[in-house]
Amino acid sequence: MINATFAYLGTELVGVTVAEAQNPRKAIPRAIKLTFYRIFFFYCISVLLVGMIVPYNSEKLAFAVKEKTSASASPFVVAAELAGIRVIPHIINASILVFVFSASNSDLYIASRTLYGLASDGQAPAIFKRTDKRGVPVYALAFSAIFCFLAFMNVADDSTKVFGYFVNLTTIFGLVSWISILVTHIFWCRARKAQGLADEALPYVAPFGIWGSYAALFMCVLVALTKNYDVFVGANFTKEKYKSFITGYLGIPIYLILIFGHKLVNRTKGHKSHEVDFYTGKDFIDRAEQEFLARQAVATEARSRQPGSWFYRTFVSWLF
Repeated sequence: MINATFAYLGTELVGVTVAEAQNPRKAIPRAIKLTFYRIFFFYCISVLLVGMIVPYNSEKLAFAVKEKTSASASPFVVAAELAGIRVIPHIINASILVFVFSASNSDLYIASRTLYGLASDGQAPAIFKRTDKRGVPVYALAFSAIFCFLAFMNVADDSTKVFGYFVNLTTIFGLVSWISILVTHIFWCRARKAQGLADEALPYVAPFGIWGSYAALFMCVLVALTKNYDVFVGANFTKEKYKSFITGYLGIPIYLILIFGHKLVNRTKGHKSHEVDFYTGKDFIDRAEQEFLARQAVATEARSRQPGSWFYRTFVSWLF
């Protein structure tokens, strides 16, 4: 569950891109749906196929588990070797390198964009909302990039252990982020129901509504509390268990301290369902959408005259 949660983290960040989208009412619902399809295809289907190809008692699979590094540790490589395809490990290594660059790029964007947003709302130092002439929050980006140097911890200790600690920390902070989003959505649904805001008035509605969020919230809390249960098993609290306990559960007290500390310092209060404001800022989005649609109509007409544009839009563009 730890590794699975770690792998799925980041899917919620499509919400952060709303402020950057030119036409969020159309682009964000489409991005959400495509994210689901990509996860289903690249995660679920591929894992199912590997499970069908690789026997549970394969000696090569046992070797991959012991290897723990690079493409040699991948069950996809085992499946390819069983099929007699020898070049696959090199292809997977190259793919991993590309994926790392892609993940780094998106994570730096999300980190700097979030820090810039906090600074713009007065909840972070004002220096982080400064931008260059292109609109890039350079100080927020530089501060976020500093954390990349943590990767050099791999050369000071066993890389597998260090990576495990980072996975532990990232997973618990990701889970509390999901919990925050789910709690927010639950109260948002309650407020929407109290004010009679129909589904037809929204550009996107969660498929399972408030009950889906309740179920997801239960699972996130369950995983957050039990994901490192092995540290409590056995009589001896060894050094490794001590480290796993800290990295596995450190996020929970920090999360609670930050939430209640913020409420105490800023003396914030909750909003009753019938008092929640759904309309502030809506006029800005309306104007931006009208301007975008006008520009898009002109661009669409120009692209329609180019050969192959229909094929690209229909079969290729969704991949990116």
